[in-house]
Amino acid sequence: MSTSPAWDPVRGIAVDPASPEPLYFQVARQLQAAIDDGRLPAGSRLANELDLAAGLRLSRPTVRQAIQSLVNQGLLVRKRGVGTQVVRTKVARPLRLSSLFDDLAGLGETPSSEVLINRVEPADAELAALLEAPGLQRVRRLKRIRCTGGEPLAIMNNCLPDGVLDVDDAELRSQGLYQLLRQTGIRLHSAQQSIGARLATEEDAELLDETPGAALLTMQRTTYDETGRVVEYGWHVYRASRYSFNLPLTHGPQ
Repeated sequence: MSTSPAWDPVRGIAVDPASPEPLYFQVARQLQAAIDDGRLPAGSRLANELDLAAGLRLSRPTVRQAIQSLVNQGLLVRKRGVGTQVVRTKVARPLRLSSLFDDLAGLGETPSSEVLINRVEPADAELAALLEAPGLQRVRRLKRIRCTGGEPLAIMNNCLPDGVLDVDDAELRSQGLYQLLRQTGIRLHSAQQSIGARLATEEDAELLDETPGAALLTMQRTTYDETGRVVEYGWHVYRASRYSFNLPLTHGPQ
């Protein structure tokens, strides 16, 4: 682990007192850009606030506010006896019909999965309704911890109508669910998705290496194939400190 960044914030950050952007925001924005593009890799240690403030010719409260804003986003962490360090950058996932496994691989990450549940079990009325299959008798239930770089990122729960996918744990560890579905010949067409937030339970905290009460993002998704059949219903939780969704917006009609 490096103890000093290759990119020097004092030399790399330029602040403009005449700009309408607050000074702390200018510093935070440029620090975040350096983290995002790898100039400040995970493990890099920043100079202390006094040295940064002196080097940037800013007040210490301004530098402290900039650093705290990135701490709040989960990009920096303060450690007693060590100082301020860069932690792993967030996974920014685009909203599209794809699996987290595939998105992580596409971002150059190293996804892996721990399979907690993979079994066929009776379907109750609630699950039958969620899968839009009245009278459904059995479902395949999956529960996995998705990791990247050896670090837990999300708890993934999925239910599929029995017979849609016959899969073993080894396949679930090495591939994404949508990739496995496509390999069976299923053509995914669309999905309905909702995103929310909640606080981590004791179980969440243990599985995700978080503290109880930590912020989590939640997602529920119903996925349809090209015939309009529901092929899976998923409900997942993600570490808010390590994960975000990107939602593109377009200009609507006037």
